[in-house]
Amino acid sequence: MKQTWCFGHLDGHFLARMEQLLWLYHRPYDALHPVVCFDERPCFLIGDVIEPTSRCGGRVKREHYTYTKHGSCSVLAAIEPLTGKRLAHVKPRRTKKEYALFLRDLARKYPKAEKIHLVQDNLNTHSLGALYEHFSPEQAFALGQRFEFHYTPKCASWLNMIEIEFSALARQCLKRRIPSMKQLAAEVLALMRHREQKSIKINWQFSIETARTKLGRHYTEVRAGKAK
Repeated sequence: MKQTWCFGHLDGHFLARMEQLLWLYHRPYDALHPVVCFDERPCFLIGDVIEPTSRCGGRVKREHYTYTKHGSCSVLAAIEPLTGKRLAHVKPRRTKKEYALFLRDLARKYPKAEKIHLVQDNLNTHSLGALYEHFSPEQAFALGQRFEFHYTPKCASWLNMIEIEFSALARQCLKRRIPSMKQLAAEVLALMRHREQKSIKINWQFSIETARTKLGRHYTEVRAGKAK
């Protein structure tokens, strides 16, 4: 799959966050400090007016152009690239409550970890404040201590490895017409369990050295005060 890069406003702040993530991704595996990538994706629930034709005789399955809308929901997912551990929730919305509950379940998945390094974007719901809005102060503080947040630069979702997992989910599930959240959840969770059981990992190749070579001109412009 061809990776599309969007650099947004490539300034010193962008380079600093990018290099921090690249350094984090290339650290040796440490079970006490797992690196986990997280994001959310909205999904529209779509049904068929006319049943698709089934595959037969080598012909591709065909869908009618008409469809029905059944609202939307959100898929929250995380992956530990070096081990293939995964977690997913399918919820009606993606508010601070869903985020807080996801972090609680993610922490439970790593009971022996001293600190979970969580890579995520800058969505306003992605903060420790969400924990205090939905748990007691004692619970919120204890849960917050389990995490260290690492944020991707603005307009740089490609630096979050969960996007690779979402691409796989889209090809196998999310791009099809699925009319209900119940069916979507069943398929997404089954697929994530299957991929976890097979220990499908992500072999990340983009490094700090590669970045400094490919983006050398941008580093020079930042140092010269000409960042665009």
